[in-house]
Formats: sequence, C-alpha cells, structure tokens
Amino acid sequence: MSDDTYTPPKVWKQDAESGGQFANINRPVAGATHEQELPVGEHPLQLYSLATPNGVKVTVMLEELLAQGFEGAEYDAHLIRITEGQQFGSGFVEANPNSKIPALVDHSTQPPIRVFESGSILLYLAEKFGAFLPHTPAQRTECLNWLFWQMGSAPYVGGGFGHFYAYAPEKYEYPINRFTMETKRQLDVLDRQLAEHRYIAGSDYTIADIAIWPWYGALVRNEAYDAAEFLDIQSYKHLGRWVEEIAARPAVQRGRMVNRAWGDPAEQLRERHDAGDFDTRTWDKIGDDEDS
Repeated sequence: MSDDTYTPPKVWKQDAESGGQFANINRPVAGATHEQELPVGEHPLQLYSLATPNGVKVTVMLEELLAQGFEGAEYDAHLIRITEGQQFGSGFVEANPNSKIPALVDHSTQPPIRVFESGSILLYLAEKFGAFLPHTPAQRTECLNWLFWQMGSAPYVGGGFGHFYAYAPEKYEYPINRFTMETKRQLDVLDRQLAEHRYIAGSDYTIADIAIWPWYGALVRNEAYDAAEFLDIQSYKHLGRWVEEIAARPAVQRGRMVNRAWGDPAEQLRERHDAGDFDTRTWDKIGDDEDS
C-alpha cells in the first residue's frame, strides 16, 4: 500500500506537525528552546536520563560497576521528561547538543567532562573503571564490534520498526515490511552469535551485552511495541536464553528501574541519588503527577 497523493516538494519545510505519539517534540532544528539549568547532586557522576532502552544501558552499567565494588561509580540520576521537551532546556543542550537522553557529566575532573550518546557513555565508564571491557586486542575489538553494531542497528528497530508498526498515525505496508524484515535479520544475527557463545562477545559479560540487552531484551520479553507474536520471537531460542540470563542479574533489575516513570509502580525509581533509594524510595515520587 502506498500514499499516491504525496509528491515531495523541491525544498522541504515543516508546515505542520508530523503526527504520531511524539509529534510535539519533533522539530527540524537543534538548540535550546528555553532556559532550564540542570540539577547537580552530590556525586561526581551526574546522569540526566529516562528509562528508555538507551537510558537503561547507562543505569545498568552504573549499577553493575557498583556491584563490582567501584565506589567511584556512585551517581545521581535525574529524570528528563522527553515528552515535555526537557531535553531542549539550555542546561541539557549544554550537556548534549543533540538533545537526546542519556547525558552524563563527570564532575570528578576539572573542568567537568560531558559524555553523550549511550555507546560513548558505556565506553567512557568501562575505560574509567577498567571493567566490562576486555584488555586483549582481539577480545576488546570483538566487544567494540558488537557495541557499534548495536548503535548502528537500533535506529532500524526503534525509529524504523517501532515507529511504523506502533507509533505512526497511519499504517503502510511498505515501511512495516521493510523494517520488520531488518529487525528479524538483526534478531537472527544475535541468535546465531549466541548459539556459539554464552555472551554477545564471547565467554565474558561486557558492555556489548549491556548495550544490546535493553533493546532486544525488550522485544523478546514483549515489553516494546507489543510485537512478540508479530516477530515470531519464540523462534529465537538462543537469544531468549541470553535475554533471561541477563534479566536475572540484580544490577540489571536495579538499573532498569532508574528514571522509569510509567508502568508498575513497584518497578519505578524515578530519581536515584543514593543506593538506599531502592529500599526507601525517597526519590520515587509515585502518585504525584499524571504519569502515575
């Protein structure tokens, strides 16, 4: 099915919102739309994020580092509500000129270091703490192969398949078929790799697993786009085994809660400023606004 009524103009201009769930925050220009400073907590690492797959990568990484005893990985996680356009505030744009979550600012250095793009944040933290990244050239390269594979592949899953299958205001056969085929090809890539290895890059758990799990684990567990049956997820047996093994890790369970502002209240920790927040829920403002 195609839209035969649309002819692209010679020069594209945004004359109206594009429609769909996120139309109010889609725009063709960069930069801040308003003045809004970012809060800064007491820890050197300040994270500004939301528990989308890209955000979960970083909170899982930080929780894994803390679980390994790296006290310097203590962090404050501030909730950025992207549907309200908080990523276009002046403070956030200073931390990430691309206005996408997550953004990390490391205040342990002077001047502080800003780190944006989730893959860059994972690599930065892995190198900073010497963890979850192999040291030998061959193993390190294999890990980075898969990290960059995920960064290049995710747009086809989220912006491609997820958008046209779940969020687009109109359903068209061509884009859904196109991105479904690519998503299933990616699932098959992972399934074949995991048929021969316990973890993505080999026998060790690395930032490759931490990067890939939030996206593809959500598909396998039917937590994204309600598409498990449509994608025949059950056919990817090795991928399913890996997804559940990662999901059982306590640090992963904690990390996926941080900056979550939807779903089961028991799985939300909207802001995290101390490890004790998971127990006391001091910063979990459940029930105080429209997200509850």
